[in-house]
Amino acid sequence: VSSKDENFLDLSIDVEENTSITTCLRVFSNIETLSGESKYYCETCSSKQEATKRMRIKKLPRILALHLKRFKYFEVFKQYKKLSYRVVFPFELRLLNTSEDCTNNDRIYDLVSLVVHCGIGPNRGHYIAVVKRDGSWLVFDDETVDRLDPSNFEEFYGVSHDLGRQSETSYILFYESRDY
Repeated sequence: VSSKDENFLDLSIDVEENTSITTCLRVFSNIETLSGESKYYCETCSSKQEATKRMRIKKLPRILALHLKRFKYFEVFKQYKKLSYRVVFPFELRLLNTSEDCTNNDRIYDLVSLVVHCGIGPNRGHYIAVVKRDGSWLVFDDETVDRLDPSNFEEFYGVSHDLGRQSETSYILFYESRDY
């Protein structure tokens, strides 16, 4: 058994159709079997071995950035496509995929900002920022700043059926720890 600690600036998580951030984070930490071409290279044995891999968070950051992997390469099209899947995210988040030796593993995070991609593909579109300031939500779209009612956040979840249509989808979510 071996382990490796790595620092990170954000967690890049795969998205599935009609899911939630909580489910995406659970999948991120699932046990993965490394076999075939992706076998683990064992330094002691000097050969590739079948192994299992699991990602766990050892030290929780003050600001948690979740990057939703919404652009995927499709071999059949020979290009990247946008995944506009509906991914529900909470205003309050608790991470359950921490390691056993993690301190403050009961830390609660509050959503403070998000980057939203508006458009149908990775090569065209527009980004806007949604930021919480003094208890209010603001949308920054180039030189325009508007207030946003929290009940309208559903428009940034994505669409129920990915039909390749124009959509405003959350791309990066920023959560801040309450107790840092």
